[in-house]
Amino acid sequence: MEDVIIIGAGPCGLSAAIECQKYGLSALIIEKHNIVHSIYLYPVNMQFFSTAELLQIGDIPFASPNDKPFRHEALVYYRKVAEHYGLRIDTYEEAVSIQKEEDGTFRIKTRRRHGEEREHKARNVVVSSGYFDHPNMLGIPGEESDKVTHYFREAHPYAGMQVAVIGGSNSAVDAAMELERVGAKITVVYRGDDLSGNIKPWVRPLFDSLVTKGRITTRTRSRIVEIKPDHIVVESLDNGSLSLLPNDFVVAMTGFRPDRGLLSAAGIAMSEDMDKPVFNPETMETNVPGLYVAGVVASGRNANEVFIETGRGHGLLIANHIKSKDGGQEEPATIREVPHGSS
Repeated sequence: MEDVIIIGAGPCGLSAAIECQKYGLSALIIEKHNIVHSIYLYPVNMQFFSTAELLQIGDIPFASPNDKPFRHEALVYYRKVAEHYGLRIDTYEEAVSIQKEEDGTFRIKTRRRHGEEREHKARNVVVSSGYFDHPNMLGIPGEESDKVTHYFREAHPYAGMQVAVIGGSNSAVDAAMELERVGAKITVVYRGDDLSGNIKPWVRPLFDSLVTKGRITTRTRSRIVEIKPDHIVVESLDNGSLSLLPNDFVVAMTGFRPDRGLLSAAGIAMSEDMDKPVFNPETMETNVPGLYVAGVVASGRNANEVFIETGRGHGLLIANHIKSKDGGQEEPATIREVPHGSS
């Protein structure tokens, strides 16, 4: 019997395990993939928007020669933090159900990579699963084609190709600029009037310069309505006119969403407006006593509502609450919904 089982070994899940461990609680992390899998799926050369200090967990300094660290630095950092604290992590094991027993404990059923089914028991459960397994789909003909990807890793395979990038966020801009460096012919297609106002300030002038020089084409107030083997069909949102653009690949940077299935099946209530789990923001406990959420899974449909720098603090709230319950000093808090700010 564990004191706490944490589902998800992202930065916020690791942080929760560390904080619980500091209180003397036994903590086991169950992770469907490798640790910090979401970061692993970032583009190979991605640079964070946040400073290294804001990505730190467990009071372990994140040393980086860069003001904003890169993906490969973060992978090393979080691995080393997990090793430093001796965190117990069952990787490549997926949590398939969470069931509360009559005695108030939890039974977690899991499935390992080769199909082996297992069960774990815990007094408390923290769901800190990520969202990269569930991209926001376009729902258009041709999206299932192998020329379409929702995961941009690096530009090399697209050298010299006609590539459409869908989206207007940092991920879309970063992908377009990296594709330009390998000689791809890029068209950025975005529904908005202009790209996101949250583009990294040191990146936006470089991107705008490439657009001005004609090395990247942008089609704002537009959307792709069909993907064909050798072209895409783009609709103008201003007048409904259609354009056929030569195309070899589509990189759909349309964002991702957390999976709510595990939460709903465990009895966690969801808000109607944002499909967000109902929880107490002072403790991160849901309407199911002993069942907590941490990290991006606590956000609404906009997965950017919770970042590493905000979600990393959830573990301390959870550990404090579990320890206070063990001591019998704290009354159950009233569940209320409060939006989490982002940094």
